[in-house]
Amino acid sequence: MSTHGDAAEDSTFVRTYTLTRGRTRPRHLLGLDTVLDAGPGRPGLGQAEECEEILALCRDHRRSVTELAGRLGRPVTAVKILVSDLLDSQALVISVPDAYGSDADADERPTTHLLAALSVALKRKFPDAIAYRQAG
Repeated sequence: MSTHGDAAEDSTFVRTYTLTRGRTRPRHLLGLDTVLDAGPGRPGLGQAEECEEILALCRDHRRSVTELAGRLGRPVTAVKILVSDLLDSQALVISVPDAYGSDADADERPTTHLLAALSVALKRKFPDAIAYRQAG
């Protein structure tokens, strides 16, 4: 058994833990296929350098959460946490597909992208609202 491999794995875990400041869940509901675009805001002070990398990639063109995780070489959950921070500061926005523009068919169901974008906007507009949970 190699102790070098264990040390490298522990180092990666610690780096990811510090990258997310110990957080294990993102504040926003983000799917693997959620597409992000650069927004008008700026990241907060003290953000991880990976936040700047995420912004640079999204300024280039729209990126999915999965693609960002792959390009950064970071776990998807960690990237979702960083993306949540950037959504809070409006440095990133969830890209709404063109299919839901003014000429969309009324019978089409919304995608998870649209629902996620709506959720983020509502949480930003009404941060103190209590989430409705269906009893079940």
